[in-house]
Amino acid sequence: MAHTALTPVFLGLRTGLHTLFIILAGVVLARAVLAPSDTALVTIVLTVVLVGVYCLGAVVLRPARPLPNTPASAWLGALSVLWVVLLTLSPDAAYLVFPLFFLYLHLLGRGWGTVAIIASTLVAVGALGIHTGWTVGGVVGPFVGAGVALLIGLGYQALAREAEQREALVQELLDTRGQLAATEHEAGVLAERSRLAREIHDTVAQGLSSIQMLLHAAERLNPDRPGIEHIRLARETASASLADTRRFIRELTPPNLDDDGLGGALRRLAATQWAPQGLHVRVRVSDTVGLPMHLQTALLRIAQGAIANVLQHARATTATITLAIDDSVLRFTIVDDGTGFDPQVLLKDAAQTSDSFGLQATQERVEQLGGTLILDTAPGRGTHLTVELSLQDSP
Repeated sequence: MAHTALTPVFLGLRTGLHTLFIILAGVVLARAVLAPSDTALVTIVLTVVLVGVYCLGAVVLRPARPLPNTPASAWLGALSVLWVVLLTLSPDAAYLVFPLFFLYLHLLGRGWGTVAIIASTLVAVGALGIHTGWTVGGVVGPFVGAGVALLIGLGYQALAREAEQREALVQELLDTRGQLAATEHEAGVLAERSRLAREIHDTVAQGLSSIQMLLHAAERLNPDRPGIEHIRLARETASASLADTRRFIRELTPPNLDDDGLGGALRRLAATQWAPQGLHVRVRVSDTVGLPMHLQTALLRIAQGAIANVLQHARATTATITLAIDDSVLRFTIVDDGTGFDPQVLLKDAAQTSDSFGLQATQERVEQLGGTLILDTAPGRGTHLTVELSLQDSP
């Protein structure tokens, strides 16, 4: 059992049960030694064997409900048989039925445990009647003990259920706290990315735009001046850098996920950004209401990075984005009909290629989510990128 605030209580009850069994067995053993009879030797041997079997199960097996459990069932059956045999030899063994009550209730459950308690009580009453004669104490005593054992056992089970419920509640609270922390972290990341996008737009993008305009003005002012080709090259370089900067800004500020979720955001990107660049993107993403917002945002980032690589390097005409959830496993795939590439070559050239950095960033993001990134590609047959996540284990 997991440690809870009630664990000391359970430990105390079990220790008390074991101690009671040993003490009662000691009483049977002492009576057989101090008041010898024809069956004293057999009684002593059976008592020692009974205690040994009990200690073996209590220490080695550590049986727990519910049965069937082959070792625990054999242990409980052996204890019952040994007790009945010992009871035929010594009436003092009838007192051992009290700790057995708790074992029956613990291992057999409320229904069968109660039946076993009633049956063993009748056996104990019958044995006492045969050995010592029928008395009120010999009849009432075992039944009172059975009633007390039932009350204590049921109370123990109620405490155990309460402990399990508390443990489940605490675990749920911890999971909720983890999800909240992940959401807050993602919100902080989004806020920082938005701030960077604004800074880049207000500084780098505006500066490149001004440089491009000034160079264009200089180029038009005297198109035949010496060195005009250098001015034209500088203007074209500034224009290309401005286009890259604006692409970075778009990637840093994704569409809003609140209204239509991941599917709606991807469809807006496909219509407003990717289609004008000549790439037809099919989006097969259905209802994502159950997905946490930070997970949808991460998948959106992965899709943006993958499609950016497709546009820049793959020379593809179509791409398909698919989200499928099977039980608790999420699969997010991006497939294109481009030229493909050799992943090994890409990894070797990671320091010089920007697309390898994008792939590395995707890998790191998937690892942060506790998922797996599968890349299936080769030169001439397009690229198939798959992200697999376990929704139960995702942060």
